[in-house]
Amino acid sequence: MRPLDETETTAVFEKIFKFTGNNLKNIVENPSHEGPDSEPGRYCFRLNKNKVYYVSESLVKRATNIARTNLVSLGTCIGKFTHGGSFHLTVQCLSLLSSNAKHKVWLKPTSEMSFLYGNHVLKGGLGRITENIAPGDGVVVFSMSDVPLGFGVAAKSTQDCRKLDPNGIVVLHQADIGEYLRMEDEL
Repeated sequence: MRPLDETETTAVFEKIFKFTGNNLKNIVENPSHEGPDSEPGRYCFRLNKNKVYYVSESLVKRATNIARTNLVSLGTCIGKFTHGGSFHLTVQCLSLLSSNAKHKVWLKPTSEMSFLYGNHVLKGGLGRITENIAPGDGVVVFSMSDVPLGFGVAAKSTQDCRKLDPNGIVVLHQADIGEYLRMEDEL
């Protein structure tokens, strides 16, 4: 487990910034109350076998006693680097994104299962949507009872959604909590 280098840090922060905007500062400066220290520590990003983890510094210090080959996971896995070098967020970062999301979409109860099976969000299943969403923005998808279901990329702006037919795609699916069941062995 090692700290991210400059290019890796840039790739990770750009991807998270797409979903959180200026709230990225809250993620980076989040105090950690883990460990024996009376002073709160910080959270940091670490890389292990092409996976990026969000972990408290206190836990990183305690994990130095474990050999790198024996260390499987530490903290919350937020994403992974592909062989091509691009960074992809995984569903495990949903709690981090949902608490700091800039753009949100709420689904009607009838379309929640469709999204949880890996389908895109259609206009007919849209319950609410935040203002000022542009195409390509990162969007966190919630149920009407504010339970985070997943995240994706906006296909249309907020203004275009109002004129869209019910079968038009509003949010392109990237990850959802149904992956915990569908891809149990890979996570």
